[in-house]
Amino acid sequence: MGLSAGLVSNRQSGHQLGRQLVWGLFFASILAAWGLLFVMQPGLDLPAGWQDLGADYLASLCRSTAGTVGYAPVLAMWALMALAMMAPTTVPALKTFTDLGHAGAASASGLAALISGYLLVWLGFSAVGAAAQVFLSGHGLIDPLGRSTATFLNAALLALAGAYQFSRLKQACLNSCQSPMMFFMAHWKPGASGAFRMGLKLGAVCLGCCWALMLLAFVAGTMNLAFMGLAMALMAIEKMPVIGRYLTVPAGVALLAGAAVTVFFALPIMN
Repeated sequence: MGLSAGLVSNRQSGHQLGRQLVWGLFFASILAAWGLLFVMQPGLDLPAGWQDLGADYLASLCRSTAGTVGYAPVLAMWALMALAMMAPTTVPALKTFTDLGHAGAASASGLAALISGYLLVWLGFSAVGAAAQVFLSGHGLIDPLGRSTATFLNAALLALAGAYQFSRLKQACLNSCQSPMMFFMAHWKPGASGAFRMGLKLGAVCLGCCWALMLLAFVAGTMNLAFMGLAMALMAIEKMPVIGRYLTVPAGVALLAGAAVTVFFALPIMN
């Protein structure tokens, strides 16, 4: 009995250490993404020697238009933006998954697979966002900072994001994000492969919540760190089960009002 109990205890300690390692890598990757996005800011005065680390090259990518640097660098920038903004918003769901691990239902490999599936969905969205930026840049509709220069596009994106806040799809996806325990109970699949599939579903639900808000990067600028931080906070709070329920409608109203104001100030002034 003593030997068996010791083996079980050692196994549990190993699982706990593994989960902590995955958590550490998860948060390290988020910090690295924010750091790289900061280094890529146009006009940033880099300290001497940083160019040897490739920082000057990263910054140079954002001094040119998306049409000039090509698709791959823009995709890398969108992937970093998605990681920096969206990964933190899924922490409650990941915490719920690891809590299930204390009962032996989840493992470190399962947690890693869940995160991988989740991020793969956002990588797909990043591919679409990067393609859109290259297309818009090629037609002169956005500036080198990834900011729309067309009033109609700004108004349309604000109106789209505002109207989507009131949609049934948004509410259905948001309900799943706000109740991760119910999500896992409804979609639970054992093993790392099952966790990966759950990660894909979790990513799809999260995408259903946030895709319209993410497209507002074209309004504020795809390299605007202030927008990224504000949008991340908004999406994270919106996924909270109590506070989030009181945020969706006001955010929708504010976005629709922003669209109306954008159109109003674009109209010629009548004398």
